[in-house]
Amino acid sequence: MNKEITSIQNTFIKQLAQLKDKSRERKKTGTFLIEGEREISLAIKGNYGLETVLFYPELFTKEQLNNLTTNVRLSAIEALPNFIEISKEVYQKLAYRDTTEGVLAVAKSKNHTVSNLEFKTKNPLILVAEAPEKPGNIGAILRTADAANADAVIIANPKTDLYNPNIIRSSVGCVFTNQIATGSTTEIISFLKTKKINIYCAALQASVNYHTQDFTKPTAIVMGTEATGLSEEWLEISTQNIIIPMQGEIDSMNVSVAAGILIFEAKRQREFK
Repeated sequence: MNKEITSIQNTFIKQLAQLKDKSRERKKTGTFLIEGEREISLAIKGNYGLETVLFYPELFTKEQLNNLTTNVRLSAIEALPNFIEISKEVYQKLAYRDTTEGVLAVAKSKNHTVSNLEFKTKNPLILVAEAPEKPGNIGAILRTADAANADAVIIANPKTDLYNPNIIRSSVGCVFTNQIATGSTTEIISFLKTKKINIYCAALQASVNYHTQDFTKPTAIVMGTEATGLSEEWLEISTQNIIIPMQGEIDSMNVSVAAGILIFEAKRQREFK
């Protein structure tokens, strides 16, 4: 422990506050802020480089810090981060969750271009979300993809950056455990076609019930927004549009819930392999 910061007027702390609040700052620096022991541990597991770990010792003990340090040493990360002890005031300035765990980290962003995607199997299962706006929905989709052990999550025409604190929080760190790519709808369609991946679009038009389709071959399940659905570009190239039969009074459901139903039907057909 070679440093301590107690003032919220500290220049470095002011920079971190900007990192927390502003997407522009995260993009400019190529770094972002993580809060919570589980989230930091998952980032380490996902081979994210950590630049700095900040801890408030009354909430996060030195024993816990040592355990976290061990995880860093055992990871593929090339260098140990700086460890900084902070005051309660500084911690409260940087924390963004209601629950308090007492530890934060500054991590390096990854490149999420579609061309970087690598599949461990010749029969990938991919979840695609076009233009999701709400960080909570994105986080829930990432949790669903993690639970299903999907090969990738692709976000088309993203409206927010992946390292938005609310995405990290709502995904409970699954933003670090999924293979994620972002790009334009055109780029993603081109990629899927090149890889000969069947494209199943969740849409009302010209659709069939989802359980009638064969998802055991290379499959991308594509979700649109609850408000406007998918763009015409997706519907024009769809292998088949699919629908979840609704038996109540409404004609749609939350996008993350629908994604869960569809991707676990694919997993069921694949015998959960």
